Amino acid sequence: MNSELIDQLNGQLGANGLPYTIPIHPNLVHLTLGLFIIGITFDIVGVLFPFQKWVFKFLGITVERDNFFEVGWYNMFASSIITFFTVGAGFYEMLLATPPAEVKSAWGLQAMETMLWHGVGGVFLLAVIVVMTIWRGWQRFVWSKQEYRQTTRQVQWSYLLTGLAVMFLMFLHGTLGAQLATEFGVHNTADRLLQLGQDLNTTLK
Repeated sequence: MNSELIDQLNGQLGANGLPYTIPIHPNLVHLTLGLFIIGITFDIVGVLFPFQKWVFKFLGITVERDNFFEVGWYNMFASSIITFFTVGAGFYEMLLATPPAEVKSAWGLQAMETMLWHGVGGVFLLAVIVVMTIWRGWQRFVWSKQEYRQTTRQVQWSYLLTGLAVMFLMFLHGTLGAQLATEFGVHNTADRLLQLGQDLNTTLK
């Protein structure tokens, strides 16, 4: 956003350029990532359970195959819900960003390009996660029907492979976000204080 417009809010913004102490978006991002990755991982363990039963037996862990699929489903569902807040907080904090115009990232992108790609990527990943959740829910519903109970595997390999591909996209998307914080100093408290010429050892005590 235009720095002159943001200057109008200067009295309400802290050292990180936000009206609150800790940026919300990065924290919600890690919640989204964690829930999604755990969801896919537990479904993979559930699918491979017949080959791993001896491991749990050796460790003395009593576990049923369905338990892994339950964790997979509920984590995927939670991921789709929290990601709406993740993207919303991201756009709000992006509107308050005033990155330097002359800096380029390690990928050769300027600040505005990085923010645009990160913003568009966030909306795209939100849509993908919602579709993945619907797909997962449909598999759960179909499997619950008695006529499909001849197999104890709830999820399809295509779903799991798609989930792994989405994780790779999350890595690329997350790298853009990391570049905004580290290379452009967006809502980075320490970076902002250094720009203002303040002593971090004194200010951040």
